[in-house]
Amino acid sequence: MAEQHRPHTGTPSATSPAFVAALRSAVRGASDFGAAARALNTMDASNYRRVPLGVLAPRDADDIAAALAVCREHGVPVVARGGGTSIAGQATGTGLVLDLTRHLRTIIDLDPAARTAVVQPGVILDDLRAAAAPHGLTFGPDPSTHSRCTLGGMIGNNSCGAHSVAWGTTADNVRGLSVVRYGGEALRLEQGRGVGPRGVRELIASHLALLRTGYPDLPRRISGYALDALLPEHPGGPDPVRAFCGSEGTLGVVTEATVRLVEAPRARALAVLGYADESAAADAAPGLLPYRPLTVEGMAADLVTESAGLPRGAAWLFVETGGDTPAEARAHAERVLRAADAVDGAIVTDPAGQRALWRIREDAAGTATRMPDGSEAWPGWEDCAVPPARLGAYLRDFRALLTEHGLRGTPYGHFGDGCIHVRIDFDLMTDAGVARFRRFSEETAGLVVAHGGSLSGEHGDGQARAELLPRMYGDELVALFGRFKDLWDPDGGMNPGMLVRPARLDENLRFAVLPKRPVDVEFGYPQDGGDFAGAVRRCVGVAKCRTEEAGGAGVMCPSFRATGEEAHSTRGRARLLHEMLAGEVITDGWRSTEVRDALDLCLSCKGCRSDCPVGVDMATYKAEFLHHHYRGRLRPAAHYAMGRLPRWLRLAAPFARPLNALARLRPLAALAKRLAGIAPERTIPVLATETYSRWLRRRQGGGTHILSTDRVVALWADTFTEHLSPQVGRAAVQVLEEATGRTVLPPPRGVCCGLTYVSTGQLDAARRVMRRTLDRLDLFPGHPLVVLEPSCAATLRTDLPELLPDDPRAAELASSVRTFAQYLEEYAPDWAPPRLDRPAVGQTHCHQHAVLGDAAERRLRERMGLTGELSGGCCGLAGNFGFEKGHWEVSAACAEEQLLPAVREAAPGTELLADGFSCRTQLDQLAGRRARHLAEVIAEELMRTP
Repeated sequence: MAEQHRPHTGTPSATSPAFVAALRSAVRGASDFGAAARALNTMDASNYRRVPLGVLAPRDADDIAAALAVCREHGVPVVARGGGTSIAGQATGTGLVLDLTRHLRTIIDLDPAARTAVVQPGVILDDLRAAAAPHGLTFGPDPSTHSRCTLGGMIGNNSCGAHSVAWGTTADNVRGLSVVRYGGEALRLEQGRGVGPRGVRELIASHLALLRTGYPDLPRRISGYALDALLPEHPGGPDPVRAFCGSEGTLGVVTEATVRLVEAPRARALAVLGYADESAAADAAPGLLPYRPLTVEGMAADLVTESAGLPRGAAWLFVETGGDTPAEARAHAERVLRAADAVDGAIVTDPAGQRALWRIREDAAGTATRMPDGSEAWPGWEDCAVPPARLGAYLRDFRALLTEHGLRGTPYGHFGDGCIHVRIDFDLMTDAGVARFRRFSEETAGLVVAHGGSLSGEHGDGQARAELLPRMYGDELVALFGRFKDLWDPDGGMNPGMLVRPARLDENLRFAVLPKRPVDVEFGYPQDGGDFAGAVRRCVGVAKCRTEEAGGAGVMCPSFRATGEEAHSTRGRARLLHEMLAGEVITDGWRSTEVRDALDLCLSCKGCRSDCPVGVDMATYKAEFLHHHYRGRLRPAAHYAMGRLPRWLRLAAPFARPLNALARLRPLAALAKRLAGIAPERTIPVLATETYSRWLRRRQGGGTHILSTDRVVALWADTFTEHLSPQVGRAAVQVLEEATGRTVLPPPRGVCCGLTYVSTGQLDAARRVMRRTLDRLDLFPGHPLVVLEPSCAATLRTDLPELLPDDPRAAELASSVRTFAQYLEEYAPDWAPPRLDRPAVGQTHCHQHAVLGDAAERRLRERMGLTGELSGGCCGLAGNFGFEKGHWEVSAACAEEQLLPAVREAAPGTELLADGFSCRTQLDQLAGRRARHLAEVIAEELMRTP
């Protein structure tokens, strides 16, 4: 029997210098015990928060073993962490966090003949799938976080995903494990070869009856330890690999895994089936399983938008089928459609259409965190599972229980496996709300057990459900879990508080440390009730921002993809802001250097505003922080130079020619860049010798008297068009007047959107500029304002009303903003643009993607015969960001992600498009290519063919 011991219940309140010294002398990987590293790892994607002592990024298995030996010697607990997307709290801990994503990311071997791969624990699932794809293979389990979750984390949680009805859970797809126990002992686990540490075989042999009768029979039983896999009659013999999967880091750390690969269908089709409600969809799901689908996923109308393009119904099943040919996959889907008793149905074979539908499902973990009225919803009862045949009845009872407790939730998930995900509008900010959270959890556990289910069907028990395991398994089997844990980990150092001797489900809630009253801030935060803490806690940790390859038109998060550092992801920055408000780890509030340094590489691209499933807006949070951080203090030189750019350009305009000449003198240019905080690698842009507005007034002979508001166009003279690229304004005037028969009005003097002031956090100045603009800009009621520069349009659309929420003119101006293409589509719908019939490459401005949308631009390019897609992501210049000293490498790395390769690969004669001044400047300075605004391209063609 195991040696009797006192379970590990905590860690020293401060890091021991002796422990740090011993650790650093024993391992090669970098360790960090600073406030920023600790703050970044206080939370995962759950409701829970624990403050670790520090973080280690081990370089190899030897580092892991050495670290676990030192931790045991000093009594420091350990939590192994992959992508940090666990929803039950098991990726948080109070000791040493092992970050396995930094170095342990090698696919050691991939054997197509044997259909196996050998991987390190930090390998991202999508990387393994990409490596297997050329061989027609894939790894079957595919959680919605597949672009950032790691194989080690999947093994720890026994992750599943949408395709488990075809290929099972992670435990079904792991063949062998190399693991290290607390203290440093290495073990190799394989099916039929042993059962684990000494004493495990005897423990199993003495409890055969209990293990044979104590587990429910269902496909998604993830809760507890899978000790029944160690029974002698288990197919193939006792399976310590399966018993280890789902142990949530409480037994040891995986250093290497041999996994099974499955044949990926050459073609897929998607049958989308509409039902009257979610219970009807759930009742129908088991009847589709005999048709051997790849997935049977379900969701209800309260999770999707009206424009989702789904068949009629209030709930839907997504049933994916496969085949060797598209015709075979479609025929399979048609059989499913005929067999389904659905209100309506459709078959989608177009890969793009399938991706769009699956994106609704994959983003659900984030989108479900907001109820239709905007109120918050949280995990906590996230992923229970019942036998598929019981799912409809369970959902009806579950909905009734929600109503009884006055709660709301949006169930969705793996209906074919009886597994339901749901976020519920728990009040986790007050004592009464937390008490209701506990009562509901206890009663729902009873409901799940009554339906023969498992408390966890995918994400593990963690802190959210481990306390309730006796309700599912009984006290005797749960006690056996404790004895099994003690044989593996007699010192109790592996992820204590999880599964065995767990913390209470209402302890360590991450909201408890936040301010009880709203923080005094500058922006209005209209979606969060004016509460900055509410805005920050939008981040639920699903880490879509940690995706390492930008997909399609997506933008978020360019700085993470450039650096690979958690601190430079949207989630990482949100975590640091959370800890800044908490004041426990980061103690100097708005003056925090940790938050400042993390935000320094935020490009303010606003990509997260649209790409984050919960709409985190880090650009706004950055501006807010910089405002408070530098209030009453000396700012960086770039804030004075580029942050106040409109002022300097207005002053410089009369002297453009001599200033341009001086900027070409290298010593003077170098001095100017050093004084202005500009990166030495950058070239100072050329000033226009005639501004746009001066040209327009000269063209109209000093002014035009317009009697009818129906015959004018209000064209915004942004700073970049006015002083740096007036040719864009001149082209736009020509096109707008040609297309509409209207006259473009000369712009009022001295108006500015305030963009550069906002991006550098000079919010008092930004408000002054914006109020002056509202005073001087006399738009006709209901008349649109055409804005050529996407960043300025986005500022007017969002920042203006959020900084001046009490001025009705701000909201009115924001609603009037149109892009060039939007205006043409709305006010010249019958105008035929010139046909160019050639390919195009270039950049969709990140602010356009995030705030304005580019659908009108796409349609206009299509009408012109400009084929091909513009690059997504971010060009990397992003206004002042790419010009600031210290940002050159990240700026260039962002451009190299999509934009520069696309330009290099473009065929001769390809049109190079970029509506944003930053994007055009980046292409000019990094590729030596001149890109043009779409207005310039059209105007040139109009001049050529009147």
